[in-house]
Amino acid sequence: MGLDLFSDVADLTAAIVDIESVSGGEKVLADAVEEALRALPHLTVDRYGNNVVARTGLGLSERVVLAGHLDTVPLNGNLPSRVEGDRLYGCGTTDMKSGVAVALKLAATVTEPTRDITYVFYECEEIEAERNGLNRLAADRPELLAGDFAVLMEPTGGQVEGGCQGTMRVDVTVKGERAHSARAWMGSNAIHTAGQILDLLRAYEPTRPVVDGLEYHEGLNAVFVRGGVAGNVIPDECVVTVNYRFAPDKSLDEAETYLRGVFDGFQVEVTDGASAARPGLSHPAAAAFVSSVASGGAEVRAKLGWTDVARFSELGVPAVNYGPGEPTLAHTKGEYVELPLIADCERRMRAWLTA
Repeated sequence: MGLDLFSDVADLTAAIVDIESVSGGEKVLADAVEEALRALPHLTVDRYGNNVVARTGLGLSERVVLAGHLDTVPLNGNLPSRVEGDRLYGCGTTDMKSGVAVALKLAATVTEPTRDITYVFYECEEIEAERNGLNRLAADRPELLAGDFAVLMEPTGGQVEGGCQGTMRVDVTVKGERAHSARAWMGSNAIHTAGQILDLLRAYEPTRPVVDGLEYHEGLNAVFVRGGVAGNVIPDECVVTVNYRFAPDKSLDEAETYLRGVFDGFQVEVTDGASAARPGLSHPAAAAFVSSVASGGAEVRAKLGWTDVARFSELGVPAVNYGPGEPTLAHTKGEYVELPLIADCERRMRAWLTA
């Protein structure tokens, strides 16, 4: 299926949404994106797996990167897309095919930018990190991601969201001693003792660190509890899985140290973690972006969640999140995007790239 990158950005969004691309199945959409971009003489196009990178080569003093993932979560009876009033409904409309459409439209029509541009369209963002296309590009083809500043076109409701939170999951384990439930006093109930962990979590008061002028809101929550042997056995182990969302004033190591302090006396095992990313809004390229895009009432706020801006941060490229979708609608059956927001995002991005 071909994509007309010169069509109205709302129509282009619908066309992209209607090409199913659940994580791991992005090939058809990646093929369409590659074909459309290779037809543009002002861009150099590279394909790596189901990741497509297109670049200008004007030799300008600054290079910016616009990135968006091609995949969606599994369908939920929400394809094909449909328009109702000013809303386009369908899987991926908000997260994040409307942002991808804006980037593709800009790739086709911004032929004389004031800064060189790299457009990155990548696979497998919605699933495990080792399959993430941006992660693979960073590991194997980092030169394709080089730049002075990056915009990840994740859904932000048309607001600029700086940096992102880090995330860490730990298993906090309580040991006990098995016994027959008819003689419970002869054992030690690990599930009961795990109540101490829940008490710590209930007593937790989220901090709100201010980083580069943006206020983040941390969180510490139990997300799984597992334990038990049989219906007549006192359990000798209980594991509480805790998720910590931390601001970019902490490193991964500092986040781990903090959690081990909170759960001092318990066995703590880190099972997953991803670094936070500072907003980097003091960088001249970032400041210019915010000045241009956030003019006229758009808000600048902290990103409360983890996104791939962290990968750019690890590469030394300051990055922000900015896209037309409403983030609270992502992954829902009734996902939609406001059509005026797509047009507004395109207009603001175009003004910035050509100013």
